Amino acid sequence: MRILLVVATEDEVRSLKSEVESKNQESGVKSQETATQDLELSTQDSRKTYDCKILVTGVGMVATAFALGRHLSSNKYDLVVNLGIAGSFDRNVALGDVVEITEDTIAELGAEDDTEFLSIDKLGFGEGTFYPSKKLTDLYNLFNTFNLKQATAITVNTVHGNEASIKKATERLNPQIESMEGAAFFYACKQMDVPCLQIRAVSNYVEKRNRDNWQIGLAIKNLNTFAVEFLKLYA
Repeated sequence: MRILLVVATEDEVRSLKSEVESKNQESGVKSQETATQDLELSTQDSRKTYDCKILVTGVGMVATAFALGRHLSSNKYDLVVNLGIAGSFDRNVALGDVVEITEDTIAELGAEDDTEFLSIDKLGFGEGTFYPSKKLTDLYNLFNTFNLKQATAITVNTVHGNEASIKKATERLNPQIESMEGAAFFYACKQMDVPCLQIRAVSNYVEKRNRDNWQIGLAIKNLNTFAVEFLKLYA
């Protein structure tokens, strides 16, 4: 089983990287990091075989789609997983919660017709909503193991921090989660026909920007805890 973990920044999986590097040292396998930030995390021991690579794409849809498309053009995987932190419109999702994304829309892809927004779908130029081709429930009933909430998401170029724009996005799309990469990740995986899913940890609520309210450390900790346990069970 070959797994690719796709992240925007290395900081989001630093604990996971350390965990697997520790296993590498125990088993005598060296971890490698290339100039493109391709982090090889393969290790073998008598109990488990990890065959996992981390691709750090950079932040945003353009960086994610390009880096992932380029990588998948010359590498084959059984599963590709997008890991990252995100904001939540839904106050029923607690800060630090890890969620599985079931639908992701490129929120700004379309045209304005005065006060009406016309999605790329309505314009007839393509599609703006994408879905995972795999779910945790498909993977040996892992959903019950992790008991993650499922959530819908939007992907944006500009994260929301204005009450008026938040209201418009909520009324038009009714999202629960917001990221800057998720839908682009799904798009690239769909184009390359590889099984994929997306996991996000909530670091903040979508509101007027207030860093004092953010819980980035908690979100990253919980995201990495999930990733480590996921690899133990599935890799």
